[in-house]
Amino acid sequence: MYNYLAVKDTIFKSNITLNCKGKLIEFDTPIIMGIVNTTPDSFYKGSRNKSIEDALEITKQFVKQEVDIIDVGGYSSRPGAQEINELEELNRVIPVIKAIKHHFPDLIISIDTFRPKVARLALIEDADIINDISGGQFDTSIFKVASEFSAPYIMMHMRGTPKNMQSKTQYKHLIKTLILFFSKQIKMAQNFGVKDIIVDPGLGFSKTLEQNYDIIKHLDLFNVLDKPILVGASRKSMLYKFLDITPDESLNATSIINTIALTNGAHILRVHDVREAMELKKIFTFLNRTIE
Repeated sequence: MYNYLAVKDTIFKSNITLNCKGKLIEFDTPIIMGIVNTTPDSFYKGSRNKSIEDALEITKQFVKQEVDIIDVGGYSSRPGAQEINELEELNRVIPVIKAIKHHFPDLIISIDTFRPKVARLALIEDADIINDISGGQFDTSIFKVASEFSAPYIMMHMRGTPKNMQSKTQYKHLIKTLILFFSKQIKMAQNFGVKDIIVDPGLGFSKTLEQNYDIIKHLDLFNVLDKPILVGASRKSMLYKFLDITPDESLNATSIINTIALTNGAHILRVHDVREAMELKKIFTFLNRTIE
């Protein structure tokens, strides 16, 4: 449509490649990850899917909107969330993953879990990526699972658990602490044989409102890790509490913070609203395209 000289839609200094169980997938533009919750108590009611049919319907919408990855989760990690047992988590996510893969066999699925058994069974059912909010802190054997299946591993920073994490927000040097955490955990994961690692600073997880914005402002500093950066700010309290609105009213704020995140070095956006994120991706990519 716009043929200004020769345009190549490659905007990152080095392309992201993910080896999903032997299948090499290359991304040279921002990646949009759509959230498919199977939890009844997600902080954003618009993402609460009460049945396999609900989850499949939102997935169908996301596919039409050209989503890159679907992130399926069955354990609510909102602040103060109550724990559920492993069996309940499995009963929530495995049928959904099977249904999605049946209808969309080529769709990349991430399993949002910190439990090695859940991750393993999800990968057996053809999920592709592990998204671990604990960054391997709860059980290092999740690294073994990622290595065994050659699955990319998303490593998030968090202190404590979802139930108590907001009491653990004291940092002497926030960004330095996070980078040191990732350096240590990346080395550990690599020692287990994990090849592809994505880092997620963990907005809203053991961070104050101000700290969340500090991370976004200094996101480029995480490039020292030489790993793709995932940002999950979608409709979070850092937006709606700051603006004194509700999660339902925070779509515009989400688009704003996601634009800033991409500008400051994010590679992957984890979102509830795929259509709007895809529009952002297309505009951002066009404005930052490489002219050959």
